[in-house]
Amino acid sequence: MKTLLKFIILILTCSLLTFCTSNTIYKKPDNLIAKDQMVSIVTDMLMATGGNNIKNLNLERKVNYFPLIFEKYKIDSTAFNASNVYYTSRIDDYSDILKEVSERLEQKKEIFKSELKVRDSLKRIERKAKTISKDSIIKDFK
Repeated sequence: MKTLLKFIILILTCSLLTFCTSNTIYKKPDNLIAKDQMVSIVTDMLMATGGNNIKNLNLERKVNYFPLIFEKYKIDSTAFNASNVYYTSRIDDYSDILKEVSERLEQKKEIFKSELKVRDSLKRIERKAKTISKDSIIKDFK
C-alpha cells in the first residue's frame, strides 16, 4: 500500500514538473552530481524515507538516514541540494531521473518479493519437518 502511494506521488510529481515548466534554468553548479549518481542517491533517499516507520535493529523509528547516504556517496547536503535545484529547473533531465528511480525501486521490489517467497517456503518446510519428526517420535513410543 505504501509503495503504491509512493508511486502515485512520484507520478504526480513528474506530471507537475512536466506541465508546470518555467523559463528559469539555474546555472550549473560547480559541484554538480552526475545524473546516474543522482538516480542512485534519490533511490536510496526514497528507500530511507520509506523505512522511517520500520523499527531498525536497535528498535528505533524515524532515524534520519540521509547523512549516511551522503557519506556513502561522498557528498554533502549542499552539493545534493544545489544539484537537485539545477535538475529540477531542467524538467526533462529531472523527469528522466525520476523515471529511472521508479524503475530501480520496482526492480528492488521484485527482488524483495522473490526473496520473501523463498523465506516463506523455507519456513513452511521447517514447520512440516517438525511435525513429521514429532509424528515419527510418537509412533516409535506406541
